[in-house]
Amino acid sequence: MTKVPDHIARMIRVDQAGEFGATRIYAGQLAVMGDRGPDSAEIAGMAEQEAGHRAQFDALMARRGVRPTALQPFWDRAGFALGAVTALIGPEAAMACTAAVETEIDDHYSRQLNRLQETGEDPELAAMIEEFREDEREHRDAALAAGAERAPAYPLLSGLIRLGCRAAIRVSERV
Repeated sequence: MTKVPDHIARMIRVDQAGEFGATRIYAGQLAVMGDRGPDSAEIAGMAEQEAGHRAQFDALMARRGVRPTALQPFWDRAGFALGAVTALIGPEAAMACTAAVETEIDDHYSRQLNRLQETGEDPELAAMIEEFREDEREHRDAALAAGAERAPAYPLLSGLIRLGCRAAIRVSERV
């Protein structure tokens, strides 16, 4: 196995952590909403896609010998809590959470993809990121269509979640 360059290992590590976190957010939302919430079927579908993304990143990590973030146990609980709390606020807040997270992930994946395309390195990773970014954009758009912007204190809620995502990305790249 050839050594993976550090910057590529960081990309893979943080992307896997993000997909893991997304599965936990949706798990928290569904734990509160059950299968009868107004957006439960939509959230379950998104959760299934995120689980598929995570599985592909897990396999890539295993093939390339990239370690996961040491913060995975924290992201497990934090993601679940974020999902549960936003669902407790209401369906629009759950969708606001999705819209905020996916907006940050779209930006994050776009920056990574630009770097990979500019350098021409790691076409396999670039293709995964490009595919997953499109799914994340669909999730964001679905959340907005489902009323995310009608959530109580939407600008504040969205801003705090986006700030938390940016911080999680920075920390998970390294730790």
